[in-house]
Amino acid sequence: MYWEQTVVMRIQNKTSTFQDIKRGVRQGCVLSPDLFSLYSEIIMRNLENHPGIKVGGQNINNLRYADDTVLIAENKEDLQKLLNIVEEESRKKGLELNSKKIEVMVISRKQESPKCDIFINKVKLKQTEKFKYLGTIISNDVKTNRDIPARTAQAKLNFQKMKTIPTNKHISIETRKRALQCYIESVLMYGCEAWTISKQIQNKLEATEMWFLRRMLRIPWTAKKTKERVLNEVNKRRSLVRTIRKRSISQRARCLRKPKTPETRSNGWVMHS
Repeated sequence: MYWEQTVVMRIQNKTSTFQDIKRGVRQGCVLSPDLFSLYSEIIMRNLENHPGIKVGGQNINNLRYADDTVLIAENKEDLQKLLNIVEEESRKKGLELNSKKIEVMVISRKQESPKCDIFINKVKLKQTEKFKYLGTIISNDVKTNRDIPARTAQAKLNFQKMKTIPTNKHISIETRKRALQCYIESVLMYGCEAWTISKQIQNKLEATEMWFLRRMLRIPWTAKKTKERVLNEVNKRRSLVRTIRKRSISQRARCLRKPKTPETRSNGWVMHS
């Protein structure tokens, strides 16, 4: 079906010459996602027996969501071996890895991150201190200091996009609070189960919660209303930080019920594509 296909472009009444389609799946073709899943699954199956890191007693050496792939290993030698396998198996299927879109990160508790020289086709990959994976910013110190401000900014942007609903005085305050919780606070709390809430971060989260409520009530900064008065007007208690802590505790409880290994690791070597 995909062999010897050609394409022509038409602009108004003029058409270009026919060109051969040499690679790639067709956008909009119902077969495209099946072909992609088939190829990626066959390629990644070659990593099953290679070392990664131990999580709940299981060996994990890769994470995949659509075309967003992460390779994980305890040291750079194992990581290089995983990458070599993926590169070789991809080449056998007619695929190429783009070295410009692949980054390496070392997860460590040391103040200065160790160097990690990983190569693909003799090209050294860029080492980074952070990258965004599935909407969450992961840093080399595994702290949430960078992710929480990004989530806060995204939630505020969502509020501005749909502010006609939470600020509409013709809608009951209860309905507006539910809209705030459903469409805005949920964006802020994405991935909050892994957050570490310090006193400073707690203050910032509480300030963000009040930011939402003040704008929902259209209270200008010149009004100088106290936090208690604002909370009384919406008939609400502070709940954002409490909800985050509850979800975090619930997630940790589920993890504790799973079998664990006594081994501990200080470093992790991650390649993100």
